[in-house]
Amino acid sequence: MANAFVPQSLVCREAELEQVCTLLRQDRDFVVTGVSGAGRRTLIRSAARQVGSRCLEIDFLRCRNAGQFLRFLADGLTDTFSEPDELAKIQQWSLSQPLTLDKTLSPQGRLVWPIPPGKEWLLFEGLLALPQQLAEGLDCQVVIIFHNFPHIRSWDRQGKWETYLRQEIARQSRVSYGLLATVAEPWMLASQLPVISLAPLSNEELRPWIAGSMATAGLKFDPHSRALDLYLRYAQGHMKDAITLAQRIWLDYHAMTPQPPTGLIQAHQVHSSILALTQDMSVTFEALLLLLPPTQARVLESLALDPTDSPQASAYIKKHQLSRGGGLQGALNSLEQKGLIYGPQYGYRIALPLLYFWLKRRLG
Repeated sequence: MANAFVPQSLVCREAELEQVCTLLRQDRDFVVTGVSGAGRRTLIRSAARQVGSRCLEIDFLRCRNAGQFLRFLADGLTDTFSEPDELAKIQQWSLSQPLTLDKTLSPQGRLVWPIPPGKEWLLFEGLLALPQQLAEGLDCQVVIIFHNFPHIRSWDRQGKWETYLRQEIARQSRVSYGLLATVAEPWMLASQLPVISLAPLSNEELRPWIAGSMATAGLKFDPHSRALDLYLRYAQGHMKDAITLAQRIWLDYHAMTPQPPTGLIQAHQVHSSILALTQDMSVTFEALLLLLPPTQARVLESLALDPTDSPQASAYIKKHQLSRGGGLQGALNSLEQKGLIYGPQYGYRIALPLLYFWLKRRLG
């Protein structure tokens, strides 16, 4: 029943869904921005299903070199185009490429190649052109979702692969590229790619979802306590953390409530669940702080203790002993790009509610 809190469809993103559907129907490329857990992937997947597009995803954070990128791209293509007639087209295409479709490795076959590391460029050109060829041959549209695109630069030091990718994004007419980013990069804006921003959900938007999900799980918030308001205050419009907290409340309720249960969630139970949840995550949060440069960690701690719309104000800088000028602004920009805080559009607050709650308690 804990899965009752995992939405089967988008929650309160109807306008953004229609935007993406329209772009896909127009064979456009686009950027979806927002912090991790805001629902960026779910948005594009839902739009692809609604317009009947084929969809594959590649996370550059998992690609430590060119060979791994090619492996994810090849596997994504055979997973997405797995029908016999589709695999036949891939096999026919492979005859002119330095690779083969080996059907002994998986039910649908796997593209394999003997090219040693450092010699992958021709294979890259061929694989990247394949989605367009399949879309034309099968009269369909393909959506390729790129996660964490900037991480290509960790191994593409000269920018050769990234430059070619950008050219293909602009050139291919039957393939739509959906780029997921925390903040749109300058080149995305310069390319005039449409940007769909996922803002935090409001309490009014989350309220019917959590009430319905709790009802499905046989629970509801006690109307005579502040339980629902407390839950919404802790969730702060962040969908992933809202789901995680709801699941923990359900688990704790059934672990601690005597039988027969009343089905009512009290405010103290909401508070106890977030305490236990953030305690379980404390090692992860501690590691995150240790990995941040000292200036960024200091800014994050200041925003946890003392949220403000103006961290650049002289009084705020003096109060929290922050660095002035470019150092502070650089820390704010970096934390925003990492998805740890919202930028000026949403008031320079910590973007991950569970991290915010843990950090505030840790600092006392």
